Amino acid sequence: MMPLTFADPGEERMIRKVGGGQETKKHLEDLGFVVGGSVTVISSIGGNVIVNIKESRVAISKEMANKIMV
Repeated sequence: MMPLTFADPGEERMIRKVGGGQETKKHLEDLGFVVGGSVTVISSIGGNVIVNIKESRVAISKEMANKIMV
């Protein structure tokens, strides 16, 4: 298990754990980051991570991405 920030671009990974406080978990869940779901890193630019999740492209901060374990 590793943070999402360590996943290689283009590689589809399964979400194993979402960390952080209750508010952070809820926010990530609303964006589609749920345990068992798949996520693909598109790119990592200037501290932000762009991912494909549930057929949508989402940009999250590096801090948020570090709370998502794949």
